[in-house]
Amino acid sequence: MTIGVEEEYLLLDPVTALPVSLAEETRAAAGLQRIAGEEEVQQELLQAQVEVATPVCEDLAEVGGHLLRLRHAVSAAASTVGCRAAATGAAPLTGGIPVPVTPSPRYLALRAEGARLVDEQLVNGMHVHVAMPDRSAGVAVLNRVRLWLPLLVAMAGNSPLWRGQDTGFASWRTVVFGRWPVSGPPPHFADAADYERRVDALVKAGAIADTGQVYWQARLSDRYPTLEVRCFDVQLRAEEAAMFAGIVRALAATALREENTGVPVPPCLPEALYAANWHAARHGLEGRLIDPQGCQRSAGDLVCTLLDHIAPALEDNGDTREVTSLLHQFLQRGTPADRQRQAWADGGLRALADLVALEGTAD
Repeated sequence: MTIGVEEEYLLLDPVTALPVSLAEETRAAAGLQRIAGEEEVQQELLQAQVEVATPVCEDLAEVGGHLLRLRHAVSAAASTVGCRAAATGAAPLTGGIPVPVTPSPRYLALRAEGARLVDEQLVNGMHVHVAMPDRSAGVAVLNRVRLWLPLLVAMAGNSPLWRGQDTGFASWRTVVFGRWPVSGPPPHFADAADYERRVDALVKAGAIADTGQVYWQARLSDRYPTLEVRCFDVQLRAEEAAMFAGIVRALAATALREENTGVPVPPCLPEALYAANWHAARHGLEGRLIDPQGCQRSAGDLVCTLLDHIAPALEDNGDTREVTSLLHQFLQRGTPADRQRQAWADGGLRALADLVALEGTAD
């Protein structure tokens, strides 16, 4: 299975660490460099954000290499225009004046519909695309991968701070995104036709303007023949983003194998999955989480269960050594939310800004 990764970054004032509206200038400067392609640095909803997208990749080394290249490009471009690019799931500080929306018809329409919610959309995620044979296979995989989304949210939380205060959540971004009409963990679908029918019904009812506003944490991509897992906060380090890409690919491969061999989809009540997702965003890997069967378990035990579940797929993909090594380092360092809190406690705003800045996370 081929994979690709998209990352969103925040542009910050180098002195105040407040978001600054320099996205177009940063994109233009990045486009002048030889290390970034013209379409690899893209616009985002707000003018203090940019997004990058890797090419289609065959292995995790390729994913990591492209992310390092793009992080270097955006970091250098941001510095050129007088700001810092940051890999944080939420803006730790927000000024009194909302950041302007990127002036595209789509984003302006979203601003008119979303009102204050768009003003507070200073959150940044990471999306992992995994190639699917067809949309029927994609829905079958989605039905199984969705059960693991809360654990991935807990592991990837990188947004504990908001408006200069600790939110108490590992992933405040998850809370912010959960306020859109179609968001959170996706429901179970009978088949691909059921998926298309229910998404079309949301559009026809006016609940969303188009299928691009299906903000489930995992969905079928409309642009590519992929399953897109969107539950992650953007990661502090490129190697950690590559690790999660490997985990997602292994989850997808495991799900496809189970579907093809007739393994039943484990039952999961929708209310239990939503509750598990909330607790994951709240606690990260601290304490206890809710597993795919709806039972409360320690976070460490659940991470071990995930590794056991995907071990054959990791081996088949040639990813076992890299993912397990990166995960061991990840757990030793603490989650990104843990590291943000530690930097904030030890050195305040300056230490936090240095932690999340791309010039440090791209090394």
